[in-house]
Amino acid sequence: MEITALKAFIAVAENSSFSIAADKIFITQPAISKRIAILESQLSTSLFDRIGRQIQLTEAGRALLPRALKIINEVDDSRRAIANLSHKIEGKLSIGTSHHIGLHRLPPVLREYIQRYPDVELDLNFMDSEEACRAVERGEVELGIVTLPLNPNEHLNLMPVWKDRLQLITGKDHPFVGRKMIKIEELAQHPAILPASGTYTRQLVENAFAKCGITPKSVIDTNYLETIKMLVSVGMGWSILPTSMLDKTIVSYEVEPFNISRQLGSVTHVRYTLSNAAVAMQEMIKQTHD
Repeated sequence: MEITALKAFIAVAENSSFSIAADKIFITQPAISKRIAILESQLSTSLFDRIGRQIQLTEAGRALLPRALKIINEVDDSRRAIANLSHKIEGKLSIGTSHHIGLHRLPPVLREYIQRYPDVELDLNFMDSEEACRAVERGEVELGIVTLPLNPNEHLNLMPVWKDRLQLITGKDHPFVGRKMIKIEELAQHPAILPASGTYTRQLVENAFAKCGITPKSVIDTNYLETIKMLVSVGMGWSILPTSMLDKTIVSYEVEPFNISRQLGSVTHVRYTLSNAAVAMQEMIKQTHD
């Protein structure tokens, strides 16, 4: 089995589409179909059921997928280990990061990094922190720069870098305006706009309220903190956001008792060798510690 054929198989399996998979790995659709056909011939079995326009893994395909991922990850790990022997900082560095970190934390880091290491090809992927952690686990990206999980998977190495304090905010016409301190019980009486359910930030907020026996009245939730800020600014409810997002379009308050922060930092896979490029990136973000 060739590595290129396994990569084609993984791309089709993850996208359930030959055309999308071809775009993802930058080859033509006939080329990806040929690679799959060769792989099926070598294994003497079908890997996909093709029902109309739908593509589904066969039982053999489902059995092969985790093994193919492991093979590709081991090959990539070997390449990084060998490349590291040169001590050069070059090659491709795949990073998964959230939109919030990309907007509020990474710009000065990226500016300095590309100036200092021009031979590194940065592959920057914007996604939810939760998805970035899963991408690191699957070996799809080498480095995650994310909101760190509260209960990390055993396959992840976490490096805390920034502490993001969270604060209550409202629009300028909210009943709370004019007050400095709000009791946490009062928040349950007003509509809330919160980070999406299942996100690490939402877990932090819910845990803080649960300790006081309170359930927020969420009317809207979304993964994007910038969207939450906009909805709050036009008067659709209160929210809890990082202090780094505070500005004149919203009003902030202290909450009694309420003092929570989320931890931002980098995530890597425990089993795989970090490239020199990834190590250099980690060292650089360490220097930006709050």
